[in-house]
Amino acid sequence: MSQRLSLYLRQLQALRDEGCATVSSRQLARSLDVSAAQVRKDLAFFGQFGLPGVGYQVDPLIARIRRILGTHRLRRAAIVGVGHLGRALIGYPGFDEQGFRIAALFDADPALHGRTFGGVAVRPVEDIEATVARERIEIAILAVPAEVAQDVADRVVRAGVGGILNFAPTRIVVPPTVGLAAVDLSIQLEQITHQLAALEADDDDDPGDPRSDAAP
Repeated sequence: MSQRLSLYLRQLQALRDEGCATVSSRQLARSLDVSAAQVRKDLAFFGQFGLPGVGYQVDPLIARIRRILGTHRLRRAAIVGVGHLGRALIGYPGFDEQGFRIAALFDADPALHGRTFGGVAVRPVEDIEATVARERIEIAILAVPAEVAQDVADRVVRAGVGGILNFAPTRIVVPPTVGLAAVDLSIQLEQITHQLAALEADDDDDPGDPRSDAAP
Protein backbone atom coordinates (compact mmCIF):
# COMPACT_ATOMS: atom_id res chain seq x y z
CA MET A 1 0.00 0.00 0.00
CA SER A 2 2.85 2.42 0.75
CA GLN A 3 3.83 2.36 -2.92
CA ARG A 4 0.31 3.34 -3.96
CA LEU A 5 0.30 6.11 -1.35
CA SER A 6 3.48 7.47 -2.94
CA LEU A 7 1.78 7.39 -6.35
CA TYR A 8 -1.27 9.17 -4.93
CA LEU A 9 1.03 11.81 -3.45
CA ARG A 10 2.80 12.44 -6.77
CA GLN A 11 -0.49 12.78 -8.59
CA LEU A 12 -1.95 15.07 -5.93
CA GLN A 13 1.11 17.30 -6.09
CA ALA A 14 0.74 17.50 -9.87
CA LEU A 15 -2.94 18.42 -9.49
CA ARG A 16 -2.06 21.08 -6.91
CA ASP A 17 0.47 22.56 -9.33
CA GLU A 18 -2.30 22.72 -11.94
CA GLY A 19 -4.47 24.69 -9.53
CA CYS A 20 -6.90 21.91 -8.53
CA ALA A 21 -8.36 22.28 -5.04
CA THR A 22 -10.38 19.03 -4.95
CA VAL A 23 -10.20 15.64 -6.63
CA SER A 24 -12.47 12.60 -6.71
CA SER A 25 -11.43 9.00 -6.14
CA ARG A 26 -12.41 8.34 -9.74
CA GLN A 27 -10.04 11.03 -11.02
CA LEU A 28 -7.16 9.67 -8.93
CA ALA A 29 -7.92 6.12 -10.00
CA ARG A 30 -8.09 6.99 -13.70
CA SER A 31 -4.73 8.76 -13.65
CA LEU A 32 -2.99 5.89 -11.84
CA ASP A 33 -4.66 2.87 -13.50
CA VAL A 34 -6.29 1.56 -10.32
CA SER A 35 -9.96 1.32 -9.36
CA ALA A 36 -11.81 4.09 -7.55
CA ALA A 37 -12.76 1.52 -4.92
CA GLN A 38 -9.07 0.77 -4.32
CA VAL A 39 -8.33 4.48 -3.83
CA ARG A 40 -11.16 4.83 -1.32
CA LYS A 41 -10.11 1.66 0.51
CA ASP A 42 -6.46 2.75 0.76
CA LEU A 43 -7.29 6.21 2.06
CA ALA A 44 -10.05 5.01 4.40
CA PHE A 45 -7.52 2.72 6.08
CA PHE A 46 -5.95 5.85 7.60
CA GLY A 47 -9.14 7.73 8.41
CA GLN A 48 -11.88 9.79 6.80
CA PHE A 49 -10.56 12.14 4.13
CA GLY A 50 -13.28 12.76 1.55
CA LEU A 51 -16.33 14.99 1.70
CA PRO A 52 -19.62 13.72 0.23
CA GLY A 53 -20.35 15.40 -3.08
CA VAL A 54 -17.01 17.22 -3.00
CA GLY A 55 -14.28 14.60 -3.05
CA TYR A 56 -10.88 15.01 -1.48
CA GLN A 57 -9.35 18.39 -0.70
CA VAL A 58 -5.94 18.29 -2.37
CA ASP A 59 -3.77 20.28 0.04
CA PRO A 60 -4.97 18.62 3.28
CA LEU A 61 -4.71 15.18 1.66
CA ILE A 62 -1.13 15.90 0.53
CA ALA A 63 -0.23 16.93 4.08
CA ARG A 64 -1.83 13.82 5.58
CA ILE A 65 -0.16 11.40 3.14
CA ARG A 66 3.22 13.04 3.69
CA ARG A 67 2.76 12.51 7.43
CA ILE A 68 1.76 8.87 6.89
CA LEU A 69 4.83 8.31 4.69
CA GLY A 70 7.07 10.18 7.13
CA THR A 71 8.15 12.83 4.62
CA HIS A 72 6.48 15.71 6.46
CA ARG A 73 9.80 16.61 8.08
CA LEU A 74 13.37 16.88 6.85
CA ARG A 75 15.25 13.58 6.63
CA ARG A 76 19.03 13.76 6.47
CA ALA A 77 20.73 11.20 4.25
CA ALA A 78 24.21 10.10 3.27
CA ILE A 79 25.38 8.64 -0.04
CA VAL A 80 28.10 5.99 0.16
CA GLY A 81 29.82 5.62 -3.19
CA VAL A 82 30.49 8.72 -5.27
CA GLY A 83 31.02 7.09 -8.65
CA HIS A 84 28.86 7.77 -11.70
CA LEU A 85 25.65 6.56 -10.04
CA GLY A 86 26.39 8.30 -6.76
CA ARG A 87 27.01 11.60 -8.51
CA ALA A 88 23.80 11.25 -10.50
CA LEU A 89 21.93 10.72 -7.24
CA ILE A 90 23.60 13.78 -5.70
CA GLY A 91 22.22 15.89 -8.52
CA TYR A 92 18.70 14.48 -8.33
CA PRO A 93 16.37 17.41 -7.47
CA GLY A 94 13.61 15.16 -6.16
CA PHE A 95 15.41 14.63 -2.85
CA ASP A 96 15.11 18.27 -1.80
CA GLU A 97 11.58 18.54 -3.20
CA GLN A 98 10.42 15.64 -1.05
CA GLY A 99 12.21 16.71 2.10
CA PHE A 100 15.41 14.65 1.94
CA ARG A 101 18.71 16.43 2.50
CA ILE A 102 21.97 14.88 1.31
CA ALA A 103 24.13 15.84 4.28
CA ALA A 104 27.16 13.54 3.85
CA LEU A 105 29.11 11.75 1.11
CA PHE A 106 31.54 8.86 1.52
CA ASP A 107 33.87 7.01 -0.80
CA ALA A 108 36.81 4.62 -0.46
CA ASP A 109 38.83 6.38 -3.19
CA PRO A 110 41.38 8.76 -1.61
CA ALA A 111 41.40 10.80 -4.82
CA LEU A 112 37.82 11.87 -4.08
CA HIS A 113 38.33 12.82 -0.44
CA GLY A 114 37.79 16.53 0.06
CA ARG A 115 36.14 17.04 -3.32
CA THR A 116 32.76 18.73 -3.17
CA PHE A 117 29.60 17.64 -4.98
CA GLY A 118 26.33 19.46 -4.49
CA GLY A 119 27.96 21.54 -1.79
CA VAL A 120 28.95 18.49 0.28
CA ALA A 121 32.52 17.28 0.72
CA VAL A 122 33.41 13.62 0.22
CA ARG A 123 34.75 11.87 3.33
CA PRO A 124 36.56 8.55 3.79
CA VAL A 125 34.35 5.59 4.68
CA GLU A 126 36.29 5.41 7.95
CA ASP A 127 34.49 8.61 8.97
CA ILE A 128 31.02 7.08 8.66
CA GLU A 129 30.43 6.45 12.36
CA ALA A 130 31.46 9.91 13.53
CA THR A 131 29.74 11.74 10.68
CA VAL A 132 26.43 9.89 11.01
CA ALA A 133 26.26 10.91 14.66
CA ARG A 134 27.39 14.49 14.09
CA GLU A 135 25.16 15.15 11.06
CA ARG A 136 22.17 13.24 12.46
CA ILE A 137 21.99 10.98 9.40
CA GLU A 138 18.87 8.80 9.29
CA ILE A 139 19.16 7.22 5.84
CA ALA A 140 22.12 5.72 3.98
CA ILE A 141 21.99 5.43 0.19
CA LEU A 142 24.39 2.75 -1.04
CA ALA A 143 25.86 3.20 -4.53
CA VAL A 144 28.79 0.85 -4.06
CA PRO A 145 30.02 -2.31 -5.85
CA ALA A 146 28.21 -5.53 -4.99
CA GLU A 147 31.23 -7.11 -3.31
CA VAL A 148 31.42 -4.44 -0.60
CA ALA A 149 27.71 -3.68 -0.19
CA GLN A 150 27.16 -5.91 2.85
CA ASP A 151 30.23 -4.57 4.66
CA VAL A 152 29.10 -1.01 4.02
CA ALA A 153 25.57 -1.84 5.14
CA ASP A 154 26.91 -3.34 8.37
CA ARG A 155 28.97 -0.22 8.94
CA VAL A 156 26.13 2.27 8.50
CA VAL A 157 23.86 0.11 10.68
CA ARG A 158 26.47 0.16 13.45
CA ALA A 159 26.69 3.92 12.99
CA GLY A 160 23.00 4.21 13.79
CA VAL A 161 21.13 4.87 10.53
CA GLY A 162 17.48 3.87 10.57
CA GLY A 163 17.04 3.05 6.89
CA ILE A 164 19.03 1.98 3.84
CA LEU A 165 18.29 2.48 0.15
CA ASN A 166 20.45 -0.04 -1.69
CA PHE A 167 21.44 0.54 -5.31
CA ALA A 168 24.15 -2.12 -5.25
CA PRO A 169 23.26 -5.08 -7.52
CA THR A 170 23.17 -7.59 -4.69
CA ARG A 171 21.01 -8.58 -1.75
CA ILE A 172 22.01 -7.27 1.66
CA VAL A 173 20.80 -8.27 5.09
CA VAL A 174 20.01 -5.80 7.87
CA PRO A 175 18.45 -6.14 11.34
CA PRO A 176 14.64 -6.02 11.50
CA THR A 177 14.92 -2.66 13.24
CA VAL A 178 16.41 -1.08 10.10
CA GLY A 179 14.29 -0.20 7.07
CA LEU A 180 15.55 -1.51 3.72
CA ALA A 181 14.58 -0.81 0.12
CA ALA A 182 16.47 -2.04 -2.94
CA VAL A 183 16.72 -0.61 -6.44
CA ASP A 184 18.39 -3.01 -8.87
CA LEU A 185 18.57 -1.21 -12.21
CA SER A 186 19.61 -4.36 -14.08
CA ILE A 187 16.46 -6.18 -12.91
CA GLN A 188 14.30 -3.28 -14.05
CA LEU A 189 15.98 -3.32 -17.47
CA GLU A 190 15.48 -7.09 -17.70
CA GLN A 191 11.77 -6.56 -17.01
CA ILE A 192 11.63 -4.11 -19.90
CA THR A 193 13.46 -6.46 -22.29
CA HIS A 194 11.13 -9.28 -21.21
CA GLN A 195 8.14 -7.14 -22.15
CA LEU A 196 9.78 -6.24 -25.45
CA ALA A 197 10.45 -9.92 -26.19
CA ALA A 198 6.82 -10.77 -25.44
CA LEU A 199 5.57 -8.01 -27.73
CA GLU A 200 7.94 -9.14 -30.47
CA ALA A 201 6.66 -12.71 -30.09
CA ASP A 202 3.08 -11.46 -30.39
CA ASP A 203 4.01 -9.64 -33.60
CA ASP A 204 5.62 -12.77 -35.01
CA ASP A 205 2.42 -14.75 -34.29
CA ASP A 206 0.12 -12.13 -35.82
CA PRO A 207 -1.74 -13.89 -38.67
CA GLY A 208 -2.11 -10.57 -40.42
CA ASP A 209 1.65 -10.20 -40.57
CA PRO A 210 2.89 -11.41 -43.98
CA ARG A 211 6.07 -12.60 -42.29
CA SER A 212 4.07 -15.27 -40.42
CA ASP A 213 3.47 -17.15 -43.71
CA ALA A 214 7.10 -17.17 -44.66
CA ALA A 215 8.86 -20.52 -44.71
CA PRO A 216 11.27 -21.08 -41.80
